[in-house]
Amino acid sequence: MNVVIVESPAKCRTINKYLGNEYQVLASFGHIRDLPPKDGSVRPDEDFSMDYEIQPGSTKAVKAIVDAVKEADELILATDPDREGEAISWHVLEALRQKRALRKDLPVRRVVFNSITKDAILEAMAHPRDIDMALVNAQQARRALDYLVGFSLSPVLWRKLPGSKSAGRVQSVALRLICDREDDIERFVSQEYWDVRGAFLKQNEAKSRFLARLTHFEGKKLDKFDIPKQAEADRVVAGLKDKPYRVRSVERKQVRRNPNPPFTTSTVQQEASRKLGFGAKRTMQVAQRLYESGRITYMRTDGVDIAPEALRAIREQIDGQFGKEYLPDSPRVYKSKAANAQEAHEAIRPTDLTRLPQAVAKEVDADESRLYDLIWKRTMASQMATAVFDQVVAEIDAEDRSATLRAVGTTMKFDGFLKLYIEGKDDSSDEDDESGALPPLGDGEAVDLADLIPAQHFTEPPPRYTEASLVKRMEELGIGRPSTYASIISILQDRDYVKLDSKRFIPEPRGRVVTAFLTHFFRRYVEYDFTANLENELDLVSDGQVDWKQVLRSFWENFAVNVEKAKGLEITNVISELNEALASLLFPGEGSLEERRKCPSCGAGQLSLKIGKYGAFVGCSNYPECRFTRELTKDKDKGDGTGDGDGSNAPVEPKVLGEDAEGQAISVRKGPYGFYVQLGEGKKPKRVSIPKGTDPESVDLERGRGLLALPRTLGKHPETNKVVKAGSGLYGPYVLHSGKYTTLKPEDDVLAIDLDRAVKLIAEAPKKRGAEPIKELGNHPEDDQPVSVFEGRYGPYVKHGKVNATIPKDRTPDQITLDEAIPLLKEAADRKGTGGGRRKAAGKGKSKS
Repeated sequence: MNVVIVESPAKCRTINKYLGNEYQVLASFGHIRDLPPKDGSVRPDEDFSMDYEIQPGSTKAVKAIVDAVKEADELILATDPDREGEAISWHVLEALRQKRALRKDLPVRRVVFNSITKDAILEAMAHPRDIDMALVNAQQARRALDYLVGFSLSPVLWRKLPGSKSAGRVQSVALRLICDREDDIERFVSQEYWDVRGAFLKQNEAKSRFLARLTHFEGKKLDKFDIPKQAEADRVVAGLKDKPYRVRSVERKQVRRNPNPPFTTSTVQQEASRKLGFGAKRTMQVAQRLYESGRITYMRTDGVDIAPEALRAIREQIDGQFGKEYLPDSPRVYKSKAANAQEAHEAIRPTDLTRLPQAVAKEVDADESRLYDLIWKRTMASQMATAVFDQVVAEIDAEDRSATLRAVGTTMKFDGFLKLYIEGKDDSSDEDDESGALPPLGDGEAVDLADLIPAQHFTEPPPRYTEASLVKRMEELGIGRPSTYASIISILQDRDYVKLDSKRFIPEPRGRVVTAFLTHFFRRYVEYDFTANLENELDLVSDGQVDWKQVLRSFWENFAVNVEKAKGLEITNVISELNEALASLLFPGEGSLEERRKCPSCGAGQLSLKIGKYGAFVGCSNYPECRFTRELTKDKDKGDGTGDGDGSNAPVEPKVLGEDAEGQAISVRKGPYGFYVQLGEGKKPKRVSIPKGTDPESVDLERGRGLLALPRTLGKHPETNKVVKAGSGLYGPYVLHSGKYTTLKPEDDVLAIDLDRAVKLIAEAPKKRGAEPIKELGNHPEDDQPVSVFEGRYGPYVKHGKVNATIPKDRTPDQITLDEAIPLLKEAADRKGTGGGRRKAAGKGKSKS
């Protein structure tokens, strides 16, 4: 029996079907070994010796592989055809050696295929090779760099900026991109400008109206801001009226537009974001399923090449479906921008172009159908004929030569590839030339001025990044690699450094503070050029041109010194630097910085950034005499820099309501979880949350006393004779009976609710979520145990045994599949990593490399 190792269990059955009964195909379920998340896993002082451990969630997969290999005639490593896949094959081999399961006489081969089709797999099996250690070492270098940055930089952040989550080699640079754009938006000053257009008619032809833009006036060519105000626009309009106009020249030309290349990892993420509304992570998950089902080629690629046999199939499909006029004389050849040819595989394309989108739609879910349709059309269009446009540009002069206007008309002569596919845009401009045809015009022809149209404009700030434009910018700068973009974007959101609002990234205050800190104290390591150059070095490692340990040495030499310096930073110095760097965020408003920093509560203190247990905020320098505090978020718009704020970020300070019977102060305050009422001062004063929906300003002394008296006893339940209480907690007001909490309705007042109402709410309370599965997905291929979908307090999740995994926000319980749930569960198990059996297994899997 020959044993074949692939990454995903979804591939096993298909590949086994193609190879036959002489082969046993097993899945590694992704990476089986990794650096354990603890200090010392990478040791620079031992020439970057690295410890790897078998991941807890991989124990069963490794055991299955070990058992199979012991009886195997041949071991074939068929993991994915990229740097990560090469490393997984090497780790499988190392794990087998460590467990002494690899016989000396056992043949070991490495095969790669770009698509899961019978021809591709059999072709790969016929051309095996050895493991490419250059690719493996490039992955090891990348993993070591990420580990060293994370485990060196994150503790500095935690000590200097409590509440910060982490820093990363690439994620911090991507975060800086988003924050720098926010800085640009905040610094932007809008400028007014006007333009003037004339509506003209051919003489004696009422239906020949066309528009022309004023380009010259009073002997001067007009630039964008030459008409700055309405008064000047009115003067220009007055100067254009009541004059005869004549066509000075008409230029006719053809404009040709060629199709874009077929998809790479980066471009498919961008187009799926623009056209389908998919995030990068969702795009890659859907593409993974299409690849594993054999419908598209491998989805992690920088290449734009298409295999010759696929080109022939595409051209035949174009000829048959659209006709010969849509087929170029020869295939189009595109050049890859990828620096490393080893990883520039074939472009993303359907494995069979005759498998039309409408047919595939009947076989897959909605997401897969939409993405397949996009990939199919882009692939076909990339080999279709050029689109041809007829463009006419007419220059129209006033007869006294005091003004010139330009009219542009464009009409499509031949649609070519546009018959099938038009690429999306990130941001459109309102200043594009007019499209549509102009009436027939001749040199010297007189035309009538029908109307003058002055239009006011304002310059706009640069738009915040969408997922598509962020991916595009990262690729342009060489930050990270396309295969990592989805995880980078997810990390930034998961750690509350950025949020998506109307499909645009807005940096959270926490992200702004972290970026300011890194920019001031670790600037070299968040520079775009530095990160891009490091990526290029890793590409050279994978190409066998540079030693991977040397890359680590040159990076660590200066980075370690920088970290040690940062450890010695005084908090006061850090705060001072951040106050200056984040002045527009921390101290918004009009006037000088000194005026904006004056405490609005005591008038004597100076506002400054403060670092607390739950993160950063703005506070008064006269603390504790003055307890004024304010959140970092500015009272401003949501979106792209226009609109009104919602007022939710108004200054927050202790508001004293009065005293209780014993003379202790009762005050309203705001903490990390919202507004609350506090009794007295001291280390552990009593606090009670103000129910959501209640305006903190409406809480008076009487209500404050009532909230502090919670929980209050309502009486005994008539059926159980057990006490029923009403109270207010972190999740809002509730009634408590027999150890179970029932949330009050919005119309219920926790201070006024009586026993009858409480009993009714308890009876009407829905059954606890998560008690029964809402969907069964099937049995896990690893142990044949059920995988189910449940509805939990924080949203839907999948469950297998004792492992739960949250379903991504872009997927619903109805959409989630077993193949999609398996890697989610594995990832959750890896994070969990607890339990005696797991810990023992992890310990046994330890090795040094």
